[in-house]
Amino acid sequence: MARKAPQTPHPTHVFRSAHPDVAPLEVPIHDAVLGGAAAHGARPALVDALTGHTLDYAALDHLSRRLAAALAASGLGKGDVLALHSPNSILFPVVFYAASRCGAAVTTVHPLATEAEFARQLTDSRASRIVTVAALLDTARAAAQRAGGLTEILLCDRADGHRSILDLTTEDHPEPAPQIGPATDLAALPYSSGTTGAPKGVMLTHRSIATNLAQLAPVMANGPEDRVLAVLPFFHIYGLTALMNAPLRNGATVVVLPRFDLRQFLTAIEQHRITEVYTAPPIVLALAKHPMVDDFDLTSLRRVLCAAAPLDAELAAACARRLGLPTVLQAYGMTELSPATHVVPPDADAPPPGAVGTLLPSTELRIVSLETGRDLGPGQSGEIVIRGPQVMRGYLGRPADTDAMIDPDGWLHTGDVGRTDADGWLHVVDRVKELIKYKGYQVAPADLEALLLAHEAVADAAVIGVPDADGNEIPKAFVVRQPGAALTADEVIAYVAERVAPYKKVRRVEFLDSVPRATTGKILRRELRARERSSTPR
Repeated sequence: MARKAPQTPHPTHVFRSAHPDVAPLEVPIHDAVLGGAAAHGARPALVDALTGHTLDYAALDHLSRRLAAALAASGLGKGDVLALHSPNSILFPVVFYAASRCGAAVTTVHPLATEAEFARQLTDSRASRIVTVAALLDTARAAAQRAGGLTEILLCDRADGHRSILDLTTEDHPEPAPQIGPATDLAALPYSSGTTGAPKGVMLTHRSIATNLAQLAPVMANGPEDRVLAVLPFFHIYGLTALMNAPLRNGATVVVLPRFDLRQFLTAIEQHRITEVYTAPPIVLALAKHPMVDDFDLTSLRRVLCAAAPLDAELAAACARRLGLPTVLQAYGMTELSPATHVVPPDADAPPPGAVGTLLPSTELRIVSLETGRDLGPGQSGEIVIRGPQVMRGYLGRPADTDAMIDPDGWLHTGDVGRTDADGWLHVVDRVKELIKYKGYQVAPADLEALLLAHEAVADAAVIGVPDADGNEIPKAFVVRQPGAALTADEVIAYVAERVAPYKKVRRVEFLDSVPRATTGKILRRELRARERSSTPR
């Protein structure tokens, strides 16, 4: 059983936001976002960056209502879960808000998930329907067959044997009116590995997501005059909030790309006169250093924000200089926090290099000693502990894991190490948790280790994150061969690649005589990281 989150009976140093508190938004997420759609009317809401196809706010609202009516008529209702398995598209928000209008929760699925990974999420979430696209249909069918219990697979486009949401929006059914309890009913069920271990369903209520949008309002500067480029995935809570819910709530235009391709990304900025982009460190690296950037007119950009993984301060400065911006803004959060707790405000005067922001309204922070569990003051490094209305309800069906992360007083223990200065700026300096963040995607070492140990030629294995030449964190496996085995690094890499989504692949391998372990059997990753730092580049 997971240990309970440590608790300080009487916190001695609580950092609080300098912003006035905001009242919790006690409304369903579709109303929090699209409540002002009628006022925006013909203003473009979503634009396909590749085709130019556009949905205005009136059409987005109308289509989500019509699809909700059709889904409700087919039996989707309160307490159900719909699995949304799709790359970014202008129909992704339509499906999300339609399910919400039915009272159902949406579990977002990585488009590159394998059949086995998808099936595990379907089973754990108890999803009753899948909405996918024709290009991913084979995986969805196989996952559905393995999971069992699904009612239907629907498509955003078209394929033989499956209904299309394009057709469902033309049907005539009464619009559903479920009684949604914003504080308790789930709007989204993304999957996260938390601080360690296998992916778990993060229960995010309508109130937690909607209130996080209200918390972001003082520092999210986009509005009707802005054009936001959505290249980070909507299925991830970062994209779902920063690129979908927040800009649509604010009346901005969201220009959608299905995946990151540098030329398409730069072309979209130039052609659509993008004013704001949300990125992860690899995109910042490309903007700072890639020669292709000089071929495009990026002068429309007013803001670049980076989150999802640590960003080097010098890289951020180089990107800002090249784009002619004062700074690259940063933010901090996690799926379990709906997701945001800190943002560098766009009007901040010379924020400290490397800072990920200041506290959002109604959010409290403690820095807790890793050794004693006691609160620490400004300038001291410890675990980041958060309390606020954006904290998740818990992990689906995993009360022990929930208790291991959220203490009885509502403080969520993030597993990140940071320090806050006297002015409230947070610097994330390390991670307690073992997760590897490859281009913003979470990779749990334990998952890869379990897979490696299933190989008949592997006696023991450990996985850590190491930097590659571009500054990305990549999985590296330390492998102990079975006696007499002639296993090669290429064979290990191929073995893992055949069994996981591409972002989870092991990309480096080193063979050891033994994996360093504590007497309890726990892998001593710090020793492996020290070994990696001291080793000569291979």
